Amino acid sequence: MFEARKSQSNWASGFSLASVIYHATVRDVRKSHRNPLIGLLTNIFQTLLFVAFFYLMFSILGMKGAAIRGDFLLYIMSGVFLYLTHNKAMSAVLGSEGPTSAMMQHAPMNTVVAITSSALSSLYIQVLSVSVVLFVYHAAVTPIVIINPMGALGMLLLAWFSGCAVGIVLLAIKPWFPGFVGIVSNIYSRANMIASGKMFVANTLPSSMLALFDWNPLFHTIDQNRGFIFMNYNPHFSSVSYPLYLSIVLLMLGMMGEYFTRHRASLSWSAGR
Repeated sequence: MFEARKSQSNWASGFSLASVIYHATVRDVRKSHRNPLIGLLTNIFQTLLFVAFFYLMFSILGMKGAAIRGDFLLYIMSGVFLYLTHNKAMSAVLGSEGPTSAMMQHAPMNTVVAITSSALSSLYIQVLSVSVVLFVYHAAVTPIVIINPMGALGMLLLAWFSGCAVGIVLLAIKPWFPGFVGIVSNIYSRANMIASGKMFVANTLPSSMLALFDWNPLFHTIDQNRGFIFMNYNPHFSSVSYPLYLSIVLLMLGMMGEYFTRHRASLSWSAGR
């Protein structure tokens, strides 16, 4: 009936937390579909639809000349991959289980584990999808050359990290203004269709137009990503430091807001859900 608590070392506590996060991540990956392979194929299909849509749009509008000299499909994918990674990370964190969820009744579970597992499951699915699409394109269509693969991977991770940071800020506000957060997240996701800059490069924009996109961390990561991928492009009007520092600030604000909200959680918040 009664169980004495055993003190754990820091290593043991860290391993125990990592184990809980791992199992929560696996559960989150299987949440969309019981078969993880089907979930992966669905995500790959969605990625291919985005690539096909932008390819047709560029072709119909005659915008191929505005792209970077090099593989045109790789140019499109360099923007689409980061756009989807950013938005899916934001949606995953925003949709993670809150303090009033039934899962929080289990002792090892807490909101930090829920947020982390949602973010990691999103990253896992996106990295797998990107890897499969690039491999099939490289093997079946044409060989691709990425000048700095580690830099390109870093920009993918930065797009994911910035999406998580935006998502955790919205998650902290969500219990207080659920309708408002839903509208803001939808507007932000749809605005990024253009504001992310995946259809053009920063070097070709005049200063008056650049000011409309410079605020967006995803705009910087996509532009820098193309600098790592293509030999013929050197980004001058974007940086890696801006999205990184902004994401860290948003993450700190979101964690403080989540801590404040968690300690004032009420079961009535989830009564109507």
